[in-house]
Amino acid sequence: QVRLVESGGGLVQAGGSLRLSCAASGRSFESLVMGWFRQVSGKEREFVAAISWRGARTNYADSVKGRFIISRDNAKNMAYLQMNSVKPEDTAVYYCAASTYWLRDFGSWGQGTQVTVSS
Repeated sequence: QVRLVESGGGLVQAGGSLRLSCAASGRSFESLVMGWFRQVSGKEREFVAAISWRGARTNYADSVKGRFIISRDNAKNMAYLQMNSVKPEDTAVYYCAASTYWLRDFGSWGQGTQVTVSS
């Protein structure tokens, strides 16, 4: 069982930056594809970004492409989401997720961290 713990959320002004972190434990980190998702109250959870097992591949939602950067440090069992040029529409609860497959079957989830972007 994979345990994921997010941190780094908070309040940021539009145009600013924020970095989210995700600490993983319970399974070999290199065996996991790591992803970030977000959810606004009353709406479905949506995909934000994913990074492959050793970081060679990344994938982004069109809404964050060019602004957000996903990365990982396998030596530290950590995944990150660098959020730049944030917009009020980026306000959401952000979740870290893990899968053993590329871009599907994310079965392990963190508790979420709130990101609020003020205009």
